[in-house]
Amino acid sequence: MTYVGWWARAFLVTVGSELCVAPWVLDRAEPRGRRLAAVLAANVLSHPAVWFVFPELGLSYARMLVAAELWAVGSELLLYRLVFPKLGWPRALAASALANAFSVGAGLLLRALGVEL
Repeated sequence: MTYVGWWARAFLVTVGSELCVAPWVLDRAEPRGRRLAAVLAANVLSHPAVWFVFPELGLSYARMLVAAELWAVGSELLLYRLVFPKLGWPRALAASALANAFSVGAGLLLRALGVEL
């Protein structure tokens, strides 16, 4: 499989994982479809850089993972605040951080089980 193919598989795992968490933390007054679309858009924004930019920075795996996850949480936090202007910073951060923690955990678990992503 090509690197782009691995990215696509990882992207699907990430989106699937984050859709299990973020929409429920985001403003429940917003329509569910809008919350789902925001989570998808947040991942379209953050995930390609996580896979295609951060590994090229020459960092150790641990440092690369921390930097990439800080990017993911930060960029998704900003997108959630732009899409949902009435959503407070703490709730936007909670949605982003919890969703990314869940998706990283899922990815690391699959990796530990020998599933190639």
